[in-house]
Amino acid sequence: MRTRVLKDKIAGGVMFFLTISSLLLVVIMGVGLFLKSAPVFDEHSLGDLLFSSSWKPMKGEFGFLPFIMGTIWVTVIAVVMAVPISLLTAIYLAEYARPVTRKYVFPALDILAALPSVIYGVWGTLLIVPFISDWLAPQFVDFSTGYTMLAAGIVLGVMILPLLVSLFIEIITSVQGELREASISLGATRWQTTKLVVIRNVRPGLAAAVVLAVSRALGETIAVLMVCGNLPEIPRSLFSACYPIPALIANNYGEMLSLPHYEAALMFAALILFVVVLLFNLISRVVLYRIEKNVN
Repeated sequence: MRTRVLKDKIAGGVMFFLTISSLLLVVIMGVGLFLKSAPVFDEHSLGDLLFSSSWKPMKGEFGFLPFIMGTIWVTVIAVVMAVPISLLTAIYLAEYARPVTRKYVFPALDILAALPSVIYGVWGTLLIVPFISDWLAPQFVDFSTGYTMLAAGIVLGVMILPLLVSLFIEIITSVQGELREASISLGATRWQTTKLVVIRNVRPGLAAAVVLAVSRALGETIAVLMVCGNLPEIPRSLFSACYPIPALIANNYGEMLSLPHYEAALMFAALILFVVVLLFNLISRVVLYRIEKNVN
């Protein structure tokens, strides 16, 4: 009996230590990024760094507004494109599709989710960029190379589709079958049951899934870097080039780090991304906690 109690205490202590270590790792990463980026605050205020659009490292000017706006707009385009498609696909697979359809679609989604991001980048370069340059952009602007904010948003949207579909399916199928049966027994159609009963009950969960997908999209690097144009200017339209923060770090880290405060500026870019992703994940955790609390 004493041995079993001792083993339980040891197991509990180990799990507690691992949990605390995971939390400390996040804190250590944040503190490390802050300390590495601290030198840039010697000559620039936080407001100048966040709201200036002048990016001239050779002159010591580090304005991150173009990169922040590029990150936001690419993510917004991806989410606006991916969420409706993912939700309708998940509703069909969870509520309407036959088992044989699910048998083939689920492995395909797993394959898409497992593809390296560089594959999506190559696909975007070979297909999306020429389509925008030769067919879509001429309808709206005089000239476009195709390496645009729209191309980056499309590629990123396709990348997060499998994740969103999988999350939506898990959330929709968590609704109790008794609720569906009760709705249908009252004369509601299958679509009315899906819209008014199933979706209404899982709306907070769907919102949390979207937040998780946004967190994934914010940190994507290679695929976006290959099609966004990498121009440090605030995007003026969908057909303008952009320069998201992950692409900035990937393109420039390791180059010209001998310039004063250049490395610190890049570390500050990483800190911005870290804080934004952390906030999105915290929001999603709060939403999921409220869902569980309401269910219980």
